[in-house]
Amino acid sequence: MTSVLELHRAGELAARYPEVRALLAEPGAEPAIAGRLLSRLDADEVHRRHPEYPVVSVAITGHGTVAQVVAPLTAQLARHGLLARCTVADFDSYVRDLGAPDSDLYAAGADLVLCLLDANVVLDELPVPWAPADASGVLAAKLALLRGLAATFQHTGAGTLVLNTLPLPHRAVAQLIDHRSRARFCAAWHEYNAGVLRLAEDFPALVVIDLAPLIAEGIAAEDPRMSCYAGAHLSAELLARYAREAGHLARNLTGRTSKVLALDLDGTVWGGILAEDGPDGLEISEGHTGSAFAAFQRVAKQLAAQGILVAAVSKNDADAVRAVFRHRADLTLAEDDFVRVVANWRPKHENLTELAAALNVGVESIVFVDDSTYECGLVRHELPGVAVVPVTDEPALHVEALLRDGWFTTRDLTAEDTARVTRYREELVRQDFMDSFDSMEAYQAQLGVVVRIEPATPADVPRVSQLTLRTNQFNLTVERLQPPAVQALLEDPAHRVLTIRSADRFGDNGLVGALLTHTDGDVVTIDNFLLSCRVFGRGIEAAALSAVLLDARRRGCTAVVAAHRAGAKNSKVLQLYPRHGFVRAEPGEAGAGVTWFRHDLRDIADPPKHIDLADGTEGGRP
Repeated sequence: MTSVLELHRAGELAARYPEVRALLAEPGAEPAIAGRLLSRLDADEVHRRHPEYPVVSVAITGHGTVAQVVAPLTAQLARHGLLARCTVADFDSYVRDLGAPDSDLYAAGADLVLCLLDANVVLDELPVPWAPADASGVLAAKLALLRGLAATFQHTGAGTLVLNTLPLPHRAVAQLIDHRSRARFCAAWHEYNAGVLRLAEDFPALVVIDLAPLIAEGIAAEDPRMSCYAGAHLSAELLARYAREAGHLARNLTGRTSKVLALDLDGTVWGGILAEDGPDGLEISEGHTGSAFAAFQRVAKQLAAQGILVAAVSKNDADAVRAVFRHRADLTLAEDDFVRVVANWRPKHENLTELAAALNVGVESIVFVDDSTYECGLVRHELPGVAVVPVTDEPALHVEALLRDGWFTTRDLTAEDTARVTRYREELVRQDFMDSFDSMEAYQAQLGVVVRIEPATPADVPRVSQLTLRTNQFNLTVERLQPPAVQALLEDPAHRVLTIRSADRFGDNGLVGALLTHTDGDVVTIDNFLLSCRVFGRGIEAAALSAVLLDARRRGCTAVVAAHRAGAKNSKVLQLYPRHGFVRAEPGEAGAGVTWFRHDLRDIADPPKHIDLADGTEGGRP
């Protein structure tokens, strides 16, 4: 396969940029080289050639020389199917950049603002000589400064601010020759880092990346020569690892966070080959090897408890796999921990495609783990959107292989996340229930759907934001909103954020959708309409639109207008508004891929008869 370097040498890197994602997923790909080449491209030129390609604008500021992060960050975004548009601030300009609302940084309106700080931000301000008390004072002042900068960003910035904890270099600790002083100094340093981490609890626009776990992997925090001669106080290796974390954050912010963990069984979840060793011969928990597999199972179970949908995709006889789950009580992962167990002899990429369809998610939401080089290569080739995690015949390394890339990292964990596995299991029961009917109408009539529409509260902000970030199919304008942006809409008298909750005979689906509107004179504009893929096909969207239209008429409005902005996956809802009484209208916003619709509120369809609608829109602001 062609490499990034070969595309560069042929002068085709910009023209064939969409191929880069697959190239970087190949074994042996060199992200360091790719990053240097990709960062030289003109992002605007690439975007002109590929206007459909998602662009993430990144502003980079900090204390020292931080330009070294651009290349690895560009490569990380490229491997997630994103185009990086990076700007780098002047040396040691972070206080001005973040503290002045009229700064160029705020004017740029970046999606991500990376503020890279290093140990010298503290050490450079210590007197000579210095004592632990001096360091405590500087650290306290720096923490107060960061709190003020985060508050300014919260009120002024449009994207997400990323701070980091400070590595504690040995050269600083060793300057104190007694252990008691060292202990006081280290305690103050760690308390500062803990304070920085806690800032994220007070400022929703802020994310903090802790560098300590990255350094614990064996990465040097600094290169003394680069620090001394170039002012680059964080090592290139650490910046590359940081860029990987930032890349997954960008992936999450653009709605690309993975939702499904698909696990091979033989050699991955347990040791041995079921068809040859039988259930009793598998290594599951006993001995050194068995304990390594058990550790991997515990991690998968931990992910499932946080809403990740864990599935098994195995080349085995289904009855034999069920026998393992029935008879091996030492399995940490029980059959009930899987949303689906797929065991057959078909190609795994076909099973993964069907798994995605059954769970109603895109295949790019899947992370696939397998110990077979052949299976990994086949899935990578046939389903390039799937994140493939190859594991080796050393099970002690399985956990690190799965977790190293942060595929499931998200900004916030909501109540909807923790309930997701239960709700997807309920959805499979609904599917079986639906299969027992001859028509969709008969199924819906017996499902007992209840829909509640009401204004959002501050407690709903994380979930509504998450819907805008993660929902790709039923997302009418594909606008991504961070929690501060949603909170701002709640506080704006001209806007309303309506939540959609649903339940039926099989359980409570929770907060499954949102309608974002604003009123200008006597016209209501639907700024966005979002609905979780879990509840498609139940008429919930019709009930929600009916409620909004009736509410607009009750308030004396003359029309409701709405737009569909084309995204990568929302073409199926282009006809949503026409199906519910809207007609095409003159564009309210010019732009490729934007289609406007208007409803004059004269003939409003009733909510579907099979839905019990609790319309709480009248409780919202006019």
